[in-house]
Amino acid sequence: MMSSVKPNNMSYLNPRTVILIGIPGLEHVQFWIGFPFFVVCFVALLGNIILLIIIPAERSLHQPMYIFLAVLAATDIGLCAAIAPKMLAIFWFKAYSMAFDACLAQLFFIHTLQCMESGILLAMAFDRYIAICDPLRHTSILTPSILGRMIVVVVIRAIVLVGLLPILIKRLHLFHSIQIAHSYCEHMAVVKLAADDVRVNKICGLFVGFSILGFDMIFILISYALIFQAVFHLQQKEARIKAFNTCTAHIFVFLEFYILAFFSFFSHRFGHVVPSTHILLSTIYLLLPPALNPIVYGVKNMVIRKRVAQIFLLNCGCQK
Repeated sequence: MMSSVKPNNMSYLNPRTVILIGIPGLEHVQFWIGFPFFVVCFVALLGNIILLIIIPAERSLHQPMYIFLAVLAATDIGLCAAIAPKMLAIFWFKAYSMAFDACLAQLFFIHTLQCMESGILLAMAFDRYIAICDPLRHTSILTPSILGRMIVVVVIRAIVLVGLLPILIKRLHLFHSIQIAHSYCEHMAVVKLAADDVRVNKICGLFVGFSILGFDMIFILISYALIFQAVFHLQQKEARIKAFNTCTAHIFVFLEFYILAFFSFFSHRFGHVVPSTHILLSTIYLLLPPALNPIVYGVKNMVIRKRVAQIFLLNCGCQK
């Protein structure tokens, strides 16, 4: 229940609701901003659902890289589902109010899925490292049981570490505001509302960020340093090009994810970026990779391209 504890300086004790204002400074055009975000979400959902249909159905894609890609697609669908409905409701229907517990649930799912995506990208980098640096043992190292264990570890790590964030927020009772200057519930955006001591929350947020995103990025970079070293030692130019081509899609996805992730992470804590710019970019960071991932991998893989063409041609044939 919200209650005033100071007559002149309004504060809130254990608020039941929060107000998401969307993009501060751009409230007058939020209705129109919603349309490109809707298109991005639609492309993301369509592309990732197609991947989840094609990969299990196509035996030639039952390989570690594409199993990880299927998990990445499921993660991206979850990320769109966690963000888009409320965000578009704010933009189009002015549905600013949100239950405080629902806000914490959204925060948990968004950050958990982000961390899972980072972990899957690390697993994909490890797969590329084994495929190029030790190709004869690739199938014996990355067995189905090992793949399953890696995915379980990625999921558990994300749930346990991110789970600390809403638990620590729940221990806060006094808030100087219930207005979140964002289009979704983000950890630091919620923490900044508190009038209590939030040093533990900030330290925990940094710890989770660096222990997952930082750890994964370092080991992905190490993997690619070893991969490039192995590729440049190949005698034939054709072999070098072929080996490098197997990595280009993952490199693109890795760069888009981590560049946007660290910009969002640091600008919210240490930067002086215009709020509207930060919120637009942080929303793009969450929604753009899910839309680009299936396109990037679809363009690079001939089997996926053919199956997508078959799906759409079949649909066109049925309509005729």
